[in-house]
Amino acid sequence: MEELKENGLKIFNALFERKKSVEIDEIEYDIKRFSSGVRYVDLFGYRYIEQNRNKKSEWGKKAREGHQIMWIIKGRRYIAQILDGQYKDLKK
Repeated sequence: MEELKENGLKIFNALFERKKSVEIDEIEYDIKRFSSGVRYVDLFGYRYIEQNRNKKSEWGKKAREGHQIMWIIKGRRYIAQILDGQYKDLKK
């Protein structure tokens, strides 16, 4: 899943650098927003989504404290998390 990590880190950096799009394999993908303002990118069946700061969860609290958190989701499964630039595989 090296590609997932690589793409995840590219998207993570683009999200938190407040870019409008991210380039993967020479193709530009728009960074979209939900009505809540939460940004995300859909790519190859995965959704790369920033942590919603307004959530009452531990992760929402961390985001409010300034941590940069992004999740990689497929369907309803959390596949990986990137926290402050550190990739963590959640499938194990």
